[in-house]
Amino acid sequence: EFDGGTFAFVASDEDIHTAIERRVTEIAGAAGAKLHTARSRNDQVATALRLFAKRELSTTARRTLALIDVLDRRADDAGDAYLPGYTHLQRAQPVLLSHHLRAHAWAFARDVERILDAVARLDVSPLGAGALAGTSLPIDPTDTQRRLGFARVFANSLDAVSDRDFVAEALFTLAMVGLHLSRLGEEWVLWTTEEFGFATLSDRHATGSSMLPQKKNADIAELARGKAGRLIGNLTGLLTTLKGLPLAYNRDLQEDKEPLFDSLDQVNRGLEALAEMIAAASFNADAMRTAADAPAAVATDVAEWLVARGMPFRQAHAKVGELVSRSLASDTPLVDLVRADAARPPQARTTRRHRDRA
Repeated sequence: EFDGGTFAFVASDEDIHTAIERRVTEIAGAAGAKLHTARSRNDQVATALRLFAKRELSTTARRTLALIDVLDRRADDAGDAYLPGYTHLQRAQPVLLSHHLRAHAWAFARDVERILDAVARLDVSPLGAGALAGTSLPIDPTDTQRRLGFARVFANSLDAVSDRDFVAEALFTLAMVGLHLSRLGEEWVLWTTEEFGFATLSDRHATGSSMLPQKKNADIAELARGKAGRLIGNLTGLLTTLKGLPLAYNRDLQEDKEPLFDSLDQVNRGLEALAEMIAAASFNADAMRTAADAPAAVATDVAEWLVARGMPFRQAHAKVGELVSRSLASDTPLVDLVRADAARPPQARTTRRHRDRA
């Protein structure tokens, strides 16, 4: 009935537990009254929530792996395309596009590890802990643990019904995925602007403006960026709820579900949306190459080239800094200035150094 959407609640149902017991009794007769034997809503809720988190986090792990696959495929297809690498959002050194894309893939790979670790820790059955102190009835919690597919059974009944560490840990792992989606989304927002022009989104994954006909907005990437704050808020909210609770169960724990449900929904949708967006986008290798071939782009490489030929690093650093200033002032490629400087007679260079020291 639940699967088919035909289950009918009635006004006398106190909650989902009593609703199920009522309906089972209607179907099975007096035997339904035994349904709640040796159970409490406290251990039932904890059990259901762990089963739900285990299933949904496994979905998150699979979708994260799917995004990693997209990034890897795009990296494989990038060939020798290169772009500027940035620090402080300023051009630093040229890097391969494949290297850049795989940097994001590695971050998501760590997310998968965190998710799987969290699932392994929450894979404990609390069923049988009762309200807080177990039951005097001869039940076998290990049997229900196996039947429900949990890896282990609870060790302490008080902890079993009051523990929501697994929800907080799930929210943290989801917030980290969201953070990485946000960073990835931010780069795509930048890359698809006219100012960068490194990538173009498919029409399916961009929107226009109600007033500005020329606009093609990276809404999916922007939403991925915006959702990160919401995910962090869900984590912070639950931690604040948990921080002052005495053992064992408290009604405050009702507040654990909404942030978990919301974070799972937002992250799972975001992973799917960004994977589709990146798979369908196109890269502008010419624009990337032009930006990466700026006069001073290879300054670090030149300094290391000088070091490899025996010049002390600090001297090489100062030398290249001087050449960069000349390069920018004359709009001459740095490499050309290095070649010209290297072609000067040794005595002229020595004389200049002595004059500078004087």
